[in-house]
Amino acid sequence: MADHLLSVIMPVFNERHTLRTIVERVRAVPIRKEILLVDDASDDGTREVIEKIVSEWPDESDNRLHVFYQEENAGKGAAVRRAIEHVKGDITLIQDADLEYDPEEYPQLLDPIVSGKADVVYGSRFLGGPRRVLFFRHTMGNKLLTFLSNLCTDLNLTDMETCYKVFRTDILRRLNLQSNRFGIEPEITAKLAKMGCRIYEIPISYHGREYWEGKKIGWRDGFAAIWTILKYSFTDDDSIDDPGFVTLRRLRRAKRYNDWVWSLLEPYVGKRVLEVGCGVGNFTHYLRHRDYVLATDNNEEYLKLVGSEMEHMENVSVENIDWEHADFDALRAHHFDTIVCLNVLEHIENDAGALASFAAILEPGGNLVLQVPAMQSIYGGIDRAIGHYRRYERDTLLPLLQEAGFEIEHQRYFNVPGVLGWWVNAKLLGRTAVPGVQARLVNFLVPLLRLEQQIKPSFGMALIAIGKRKDDAAGSPASFVLPDRSAAH
Repeated sequence: MADHLLSVIMPVFNERHTLRTIVERVRAVPIRKEILLVDDASDDGTREVIEKIVSEWPDESDNRLHVFYQEENAGKGAAVRRAIEHVKGDITLIQDADLEYDPEEYPQLLDPIVSGKADVVYGSRFLGGPRRVLFFRHTMGNKLLTFLSNLCTDLNLTDMETCYKVFRTDILRRLNLQSNRFGIEPEITAKLAKMGCRIYEIPISYHGREYWEGKKIGWRDGFAAIWTILKYSFTDDDSIDDPGFVTLRRLRRAKRYNDWVWSLLEPYVGKRVLEVGCGVGNFTHYLRHRDYVLATDNNEEYLKLVGSEMEHMENVSVENIDWEHADFDALRAHHFDTIVCLNVLEHIENDAGALASFAAILEPGGNLVLQVPAMQSIYGGIDRAIGHYRRYERDTLLPLLQEAGFEIEHQRYFNVPGVLGWWVNAKLLGRTAVPGVQARLVNFLVPLLRLEQQIKPSFGMALIAIGKRKDDAAGSPASFVLPDRSAAH
C-alpha cells in the first residue's frame, strides 16, 4: 500500500455522537490516506463536532483531513458526489459516519485492488463475518434488493447495499453518478456492471444499529432503490464529456454483433498480432488465443481497462505507442504476421502514412485486417464527436492500400441496416454518441446481417478490407499521429 494513496469519502448527517470515534478509527488505520468528510447540513450539533476535530487535527502527511459543508440536506449520494470532485487518491473507499463498519478491515478490502485482481471491491455483510443480530425483515429487504439488482446486472453479489465499496478512482470518476439519497448504491452497481468492471466481494463484520440509535434508511428508500435498479437497467446515463468512451462502452455490450464481425475477420488473423487502437478491448479478447498479441492505444485509461482484463494472459501485452516517434525496429523484431486495425484509421489525419507504416512493420505476406466506417454521405455529429476525420468509400480506400504496398485480398461493405440508424442519429439529429438502446438492438440485426453476407451489398455502414503485404513492398514508415479518441469533441 506504500505506493498508493487512499481517499476515504465520509458522508455525515446528524452523527455528533459517533463522528469523533469513527474519524479516529479511520485515522488510526496504518495506510497513507486522506479523509474527505462531507457534512450534509446536519442540524444536531454535528458541525460543531467537525470544527473541533479540525482544530485538533495533527499535521500528518499520511493523514490529511478535508471538510466540505452542504448548504442544504441533499442525501448520501449528493455528499458522495461532492467528495468525488476533490479526491486525490488512486483508490477511493466510502465510509459511513456511524460505527456499523470497522475501518480495521481496510487492508483486506484494498488487497484485491492493490494486487491487481479487482477494479472494485464490495465488503459483504453476508459472507460469514461476525455481525450483530438485528432485524429479520430489514435483512430480507436487503437480500431482495440485491436479488433484483443481480437479476438486472447479471452479477452474483451477496450484498449490493453495503456501505463498504472500494474503487480504483479512475473507475469511480467514470460513473457520472446522479442519485442523491441511498439510490446511490444500486446506481453504482448498475453502472459498474455496464462497464464490465472486475468486482470482488470480501466478508466484513457488521455492527448494525437500531432506529433509536440513529439508523436512517427506511422502507421509502427501499422503493426508491427498486426504481433506481429498474431505471439504470433500461436507460443509459453516461457522461457526455467523453463521447468516444461512451460509444466504445455501448458497442461493447453488442456482443452478438461483435461476434458476427469477428467471424468475418478471423480467417485472416494469424498467430502474431499487433492491434492498433485497442480502445476498451472490445475485440482484444477475441485475439487471446493467438501466440502473441500486442494491444496498443494512446489513451492511458483505456489501456488500464484492457490491461486489467488481460493481465493473466502471458501471450498478451498492452502498451502505449506514440506513433509519431515509434521505434519501428523494435516493432519489426516481433515478426508480426497480422495487424488488426478496427475503426481507427478514420481517426488518423495522415492515413496514407499510417498504412505505409503498417506495411513497414508487417512480415512479407502478412495481413492488414482493416475495418473503417463507410459512406461519407452519412458523416455527422457522432463522427465529429468521436474524432473521425472522414468515412471511406471503396474507391478511396483500396488505392490507398495499394499505394502503401498491399495487395487486396478481400474487401466488402457490411451492415446495410445500420446506415439508416447512423444517418438519423449522426446527420439528422446531430447526436454525439450512439444511443444505448439502439446499441443493444444491433444484436437483433445479426440474422439480417448473415443474410446480407450472401448478397454482398454495394454499400453499408462499414467497410472491411484485407491487405496482404507484398514481398517487394518498400515498407518505408511515415510519421503519423493517433489522436486521443476520448478527448475528441
